[in-house]
This record gives sequence, C-alpha cells and structure tokens, in this order.
Amino acid sequence: VQLQASGGGVVQAGESLTLSCAVSGITMSHYGAGWFRQAPGKEREAVSCISASGTRTTTYYLTSAEGRFAISRDDARNMIYLHMNNLEPTDTAIYYCAVDTIAVIRSTMCSIDDYWGRGTLVTVSS
Repeated sequence: VQLQASGGGVVQAGESLTLSCAVSGITMSHYGAGWFRQAPGKEREAVSCISASGTRTTTYYLTSAEGRFAISRDDARNMIYLHMNNLEPTDTAIYYCAVDTIAVIRSTMCSIDDYWGRGTLVTVSS
C-alpha cells in the first residue's frame, strides 16, 4: 500500500491550495480517509476525514478548518483531495494523508491508523 501526497507549496495568507493523495494497493472505497498535519514543535492533528464509500458519508473537520477546507475522494481514481481556501499562517505544517478500513470518523473526531503517506509541506506567509 502506498500513499503519495502532493500539492503543497508556499502561498500567501488568503490564497488557496489543493492537496492530492494518490493511493495504490488497496480498494479505496473500503477505506475511510483523512488528512492530518504536524506543525513544527506541535503534535499531529486531524484536519479533515471522510468515511468509506457505500455508507452514509460522514466528514470531520478541525474547528479552525471548517468553512475553509473541503475533503473529497475519487475512488475510481484512488485519489483523496483537500481543498484549502483562505489559508492562514497557522495552517503552515506538513500535511499527511492516511487511510484505514476501520477508521473511526464522526463529526467530532477522526481516528485513522492503517496506512500513511510521507507528507507534503504547506507554508503560508503573512
């Protein structure tokens, strides 16, 4: 199983970025998926998660990401996306994508452990 995140870069506050995660080696529709981030000196946190396909779709968003970020998935292409708008300097971090067959995703929390990508760096300047 491989996950490859891409799309990170250096942007100014208020700009947008879309992160992509290419997944191989699994049937994506069976997996919950999510984006996590880790800023320097801080613990990793869940940014946004989406439940496996075939069930009622459940999404989770970090409070600070609600209304600015949107997660989506394309199971036919084995892709996960994170659309980020109105970026803020506090969004600066390495962003990781992850999948899990037994992901626990609620509107209030997200737990994903199985497979992780290497991450892509997002830097937001003020």
